Amino acid sequence: MSKHRLRTEEDAAIDLTPMLDVVFIMLIFFIVTTSFVKETGVDVNRPSADTATRQEQGSILIALRANGEVWMDRRQVDLRAIRANIERLRVESPEASVVIVADTGAATGQLVQVMDQVRLGGIAQISIAASEGGGG
Repeated sequence: MSKHRLRTEEDAAIDLTPMLDVVFIMLIFFIVTTSFVKETGVDVNRPSADTATRQEQGSILIALRANGEVWMDRRQVDLRAIRANIERLRVESPEASVVIVADTGAATGQLVQVMDQVRLGGIAQISIAASEGGGG
């Protein structure tokens, strides 16, 4: 009698393999479809503009602080290193565009130099970030 009961308990076990397969497939699906938020690595006080529009595609972000610091990929870079970084990032994603997040107090001349380095790096599509709504 005890052998019969033991065999019945073994036969009644639930096979979890199909459930694990479904969980792994869902995990792969969510990883592939997730768009990762890219950040510059520093907080910047952006100017506001009444005509600002939301741009969903900005694959390379550059932050320009009021004190003249330039940040890319969460690290501070020299102005002369922007071109090399843009060329490297352009190899990874050829259709990349650049969004420059400039502080309200940043010098216009430095913003133009950053834009020039980006263009020399091979990317012509450059946007300047601003907050929506403004002072008008």
